[in-house]
Amino acid sequence: MTLRPFLEADRIEAGCDEVGRGCLAGPVVAAAVILPSNYSNQWINDSKKLGKKQREELIDEIKEIALAWHIAEASVEEIDKINILNASFLAMKRAVLGLKLVPEHLLIDGNRFKSDLKIPYTCVIKGDGKYASIAAASILAKVYRDKFMEELAEKFPHYAWENNVGYPTKAHREGIEQYGGCIWHRKSFQLLPRQLELDLPIKS
Repeated sequence: MTLRPFLEADRIEAGCDEVGRGCLAGPVVAAAVILPSNYSNQWINDSKKLGKKQREELIDEIKEIALAWHIAEASVEEIDKINILNASFLAMKRAVLGLKLVPEHLLIDGNRFKSDLKIPYTCVIKGDGKYASIAAASILAKVYRDKFMEELAEKFPHYAWENNVGYPTKAHREGIEQYGGCIWHRKSFQLLPRQLELDLPIKS
């Protein structure tokens, strides 16, 4: 199924999406993409529905065909300071500000957005499966972040980031349990499941 090319015709729209909100480690990454209104590609879809090879094959085409695109992030320190939701908004704002073409409207994946940008926006639930520009943004953000975490895995080999890219898998949590966290872990997140308290004897 080919995704919709725009929400409203004859308007410069930028699709925005983020990746990495549910991870225990690493930055949250966002991308903003402005596609030509007549662009169509049946393979562009929600990045989670595509295989790694498919995503990587689409990257060059998206960057080449887009009128403008930009990838940005919010750091682990920022996530811990302002919380993951606000950090996601911050990363998306940075992605929009990095565009070489100023959009007239933003298409935001999800049901919430907050920023001081003077650009009107529309939130679209599951937008990366509805609008091509949001899907393109999700692909750019995911490929960038996955590669970033795979490279970090070479320096921090205990957490299997080359496979889980920071998400809370069994192997990731076993690494944290055995070796502790590292500078790339989000301190504000629950890195390990809460342990049951021991039944202490009642003193008489």
